Amino acid sequence: MPTPTRAAVVESGGAPFTLSEVVLDEPGPHEALVRMVATGLCHTDLGVASGALPFPLPGVLGHEGAGVVEAVGSAVTAVAPGDHVVLSFTSCGDCRNCRAGHPAYCATWLPMNLIGGRRADGTSTITRDGEPLGGHFFGQSSFAERALADERSLVKVDPDVPLASIAPLGCGVQTGVGAVWNVLRPVTGSSVVVLGTGAVGLSAVMAAALTPATTVIAVDKVGQRLSLAKELGATHTVDAGTADAGAAIADITGGQGADGVVETTGSVAVLRQGVDALAARGTLVVVGAPPFGTEVSLDVNGLLAGKRIVGLTLGDSETRTAIPALVRLVKDGRLPLHRLIGTYRFTEIDQAVRDMSAGKTVKPVLTF
Repeated sequence: MPTPTRAAVVESGGAPFTLSEVVLDEPGPHEALVRMVATGLCHTDLGVASGALPFPLPGVLGHEGAGVVEAVGSAVTAVAPGDHVVLSFTSCGDCRNCRAGHPAYCATWLPMNLIGGRRADGTSTITRDGEPLGGHFFGQSSFAERALADERSLVKVDPDVPLASIAPLGCGVQTGVGAVWNVLRPVTGSSVVVLGTGAVGLSAVMAAALTPATTVIAVDKVGQRLSLAKELGATHTVDAGTADAGAAIADITGGQGADGVVETTGSVAVLRQGVDALAARGTLVVVGAPPFGTEVSLDVNGLLAGKRIVGLTLGDSETRTAIPALVRLVKDGRLPLHRLIGTYRFTEIDQAVRDMSAGKTVKPVLTF
C-alpha cells in the first residue's frame, strides 16, 4: 500500500525546504520502507537545492539517512523489518564496476543517484496531490519521516549504536575516509595533507590518524576548524588565510612535499596548490566538486615526477563492507564522529542549513 508521510520539499532552485505531506509508492520488489530516525545534511543537498544540478524539482532530497526497516519488497534479502540500517548510495549491482566491488562507479550512478529523480524504470517513488515529485535521491530521499529506499542503498548495522551518531557515514564520512584508506593508502612514515576541514576533510584527518602516516597536515582558513583537526589527529595545521600553504607544507615535510593530498574544497585554485605541493610520486585525491564544466590549469612538467591526480566518488567504498566497519570504529570510540555532529529536529531543517552555511556546525544531523 502507498504510505503517506511528511517530507522537506524544495519547490524550485534556490527555494527553502518546506515541510509538506507526500505519498510514497508501495515498495517494489527490491525496495524497503524505512522509518527515518536521523539523516545528515550534506553540501550536495544544498547544491541541488540551489538549482546547480539538473535534479527535477519540486523534489525531496536527503542522502545520509539512518532508520529502521518497516516493510520490504518481495525480492529483498539483505534486510528485514526491524533491522537498523544506514542509507547510502544506490547502484545496479550488475555492471563491470559493481561486480568488481566498486559500486560508486556504477554505470548508472549519475541518473540513479544524483540527477534522475526517478527509479531506473522511470516511475516516481513520491507524489503530492497525485503529481510526481523528484525523488529516489541516492536511492533514498531521506529528508522525510519515511523513505522508500533501494535495497542496494541499505546497510544493516549494529542496533546498539544510536542511529543519529552514524547517519553521516552514508556519504560525507565514507568519502573522506575512503580518500585516505582506499586511494592514498599511507605507508609507514608518509605524509598526508587535507585541504579543507569540513565534514569530509575532518573525516580524512581521522582516517589518516588511524594509518602509519606520521605527518598529517590540515589546511583551512577557519581557526576553530583547525583546532578541531588537531584534536582529531592532525599533527600540524596551516592557516591558509595568514600563511602560504605550499611553503608551509614544504617546510613541514622537510622540502620533500606531501606523499598524499586530499582536496575537499572544490576550489580549482586550492586544487592547483595541492598538486604543486605533492612530493615525487605523490597522489592528490580530488573530492571537492565545483560546478559542472569547471577546468583547472596544471604545470605539465611538474607532473612528470610521477605525480598522480585521482578523482573520487563516495570514497570508492563497497558500502556493505565499509559502513559496518566504520560503525564499529564509532562504537569503540576510535572514530570520534560525534565531534562533528550538531543535532536538529527535522522541523529545524532551515536552521540547520543556515548553521552549516555559516560554518557554525560541521555536520548537521536531523532527527525525527
